[in-house]
Amino acid sequence: MPTTPKYTLVPLISSDEVRTRLEGIVDEIRAGMPTENLVVIALLKGSFVFMADLIRLLYRHGITMEVEFMTLRSYGDGDTSSGTVTVKSDTETDVRGRPVLIIDDILDTGRTLKKAKELVVAHGASCVKVCALLDKPSRRVEDMQADIIGFSIPDHFVVGYGLDYARRHRELPFIARVQME
Repeated sequence: MPTTPKYTLVPLISSDEVRTRLEGIVDEIRAGMPTENLVVIALLKGSFVFMADLIRLLYRHGITMEVEFMTLRSYGDGDTSSGTVTVKSDTETDVRGRPVLIIDDILDTGRTLKKAKELVVAHGASCVKVCALLDKPSRRVEDMQADIIGFSIPDHFVVGYGLDYARRHRELPFIARVQME
C-alpha cells in the first residue's frame, strides 16, 4: 500500500487578505465588463469556495447573474499537471450574446483556462473575461493571461480556499503552501 508523503502547511495568504482582495476584484469586474445578463462560470473543483464568496459580493453590489459550472481536469491526484486538459463537463446554459466571467482558483500553466475560454468563445459569448484567485506566472506554458488576478504567487504548490492536494485541505479559510518533509 502506498504511503502518504509527509508535509507541512505553511500559511501564505491569510483569510483576511483574501476577504480584502475580494472587494477589489468586485470593483475590477464592475469596471471592466458588462454585467447585465451576466453568466459566471466556475471551473470545478478548485474554484468553488472563491466563486461562492465572489458571487455573494457581486450580488451585494447589485449584480445579478446566472451561475454555471465547467469541469476540466489536468492534475489528477498529484501536484503537477499532466499536460493534457480533459473536459469532464461543459456548461448547460446558452451563453450566446451574453457576457461571461470565467472563475478559476489558479492560473498556472495556462492550459486549463485557455481551454475553458476557447470553449466559451466557441459557444458565442459576447464578452469573455477570466478571473483567477491566484496566478503563478513562472509556470506558464500557454499564452494565457487572466483579466483579473487576486494574488500573484511564487512557484509553490498551494492548498486551501478550495485548492487541494489529493482532495484534501479545500476547507481551509486561508491559502498555504505545501512543504514536503
